[in-house]
Amino acid sequence: MLARRIIACLDVRDGQVVKGVQFEGLRSAGEPAALARRYNEEGIDELVILDVTATIEKRRALAATVGAVARELFIPLSVGGGIKDEGDAAAAIEAGADKVSLNTAPLADPDLITRLARRYGSQAVIVAIDAKRAGYGYAVYSRSGTTAAERDAVEWAREAESRGAGEILLTSIDRDGTKAGFDCEMTAAVSAAVNIPVIASGGAGTFDHFVDVFTAGRADAALAASIFHYSEHAVADLKTHLQARGIPMRLT
Repeated sequence: MLARRIIACLDVRDGQVVKGVQFEGLRSAGEPAALARRYNEEGIDELVILDVTATIEKRRALAATVGAVARELFIPLSVGGGIKDEGDAAAAIEAGADKVSLNTAPLADPDLITRLARRYGSQAVIVAIDAKRAGYGYAVYSRSGTTAAERDAVEWAREAESRGAGEILLTSIDRDGTKAGFDCEMTAAVSAAVNIPVIASGGAGTFDHFVDVFTAGRADAALAASIFHYSEHAVADLKTHLQARGIPMRLT
């Protein structure tokens, strides 16, 4: 059985890591390169940088920040936020990213997924889906969770895979920053619909929340921010906890 991955997320705004609740009320959590250095030493499996206001402010993710973080890492680095075309993706890759995460742009131009997959390989293309519960389904939102995209998360994940995406980064807006646990039902629905890895995001607060999302949620990876940034939980302790419950981990 493949090892499950623990991923730390750096939500960056104006060169600083920030964190809020349900995509609002952002507060500072530290300097990106320093946090990246710590995570690399603690044994995190991957790191994601999301420029949380890049799309709204029509900016590219800061190449200087990406480069500074990449120099601290010996693990895969993904970059998202404001990547709206091949030029933005190329800038992120050239700055040091191993993967790019697309959210808003492919909803308007789904073929962007295919073009990037052909250029860099599917393993380098993540489609990020931000979703809220809506009736019997899960409504997709774009532009940092501010705009309804008139798409269902399960259906959009299937299409993203068919167009060449290598992974789905699935964030529950309802759970984001709440520490109330991942939305395992939504994660399981998307995981069952696709044959590519699904990264669960939004709501991590305890070690058992990770157990739940890897078992009931069927996630291949779990992403968190707050519980790691503020040193509430050690990565090594989390992995030991998961391994003891039969969830395979890459231990350091």
